[in-house]
Amino acid sequence: MEEMLRVGVIASTHGLHGEVKVYPTTDDKERFKKLEKAVLDTKDGRIPVHIEQCRFFKNMVIVKFKEYHRIEEILPFVKCDLMIPREDAVPLKEGEYFICDIIGAEVWEEENSENTERQKIGTLTEVLQTGANDVYIVHTPDGKELLFPVIPECVKQIDTEKKRVTVKTMEGLGK
Repeated sequence: MEEMLRVGVIASTHGLHGEVKVYPTTDDKERFKKLEKAVLDTKDGRIPVHIEQCRFFKNMVIVKFKEYHRIEEILPFVKCDLMIPREDAVPLKEGEYFICDIIGAEVWEEENSENTERQKIGTLTEVLQTGANDVYIVHTPDGKELLFPVIPECVKQIDTEKKRVTVKTMEGLGK
C-alpha cells in the first residue's frame, strides 16, 4: 500500500505572496481546513511544507505555505502533487477505500451456477470519477480495455488487502 496519498495538485500560483491554487483530488476538500503539514512531490524529491492558511474559491483550494512568501519561490511547484502520509488521511468508513489501493488489482469474474470456475479478466489500471458513479478501467491480457461501472450489480467485492476485485460482467459489457 502507498504510504503517501495525494490530496491535491498545484494548478497555479495565486497572487504575489507565495499562495497556490490546489485542485483537490480528495472527496472531502474541507479536509484542507485541518491540514497542518503536507509534502510537495517534485521531480527533485519530496519537500515537507506547513500549511499557514487555506480558503476555497470555486472548485479550488487556495493554500499558503509557511515556507514560501513570494511567487518566484512557489512557481517551480506548479503541477506538483500535494501529498500527505497515510496516517494523516481522513478515516475511511465501512466499505470505503483509497483509489490508489486498488490500482493494479486483479479483476476476476464472479462465480455463479453456470460458471463454477472463476476467470481472471485483467488488471484494474484506472478509475474514472464521473460524478454519477466511478468506472473501473480494466486491461485484459489480450490488450482489450473494459469498462466496469462501480454499481452493486457489477462490482461484487473489493479486497484491498489481496488487491483483488470481483465483478459480474453485465450484458453489453462483453469480454
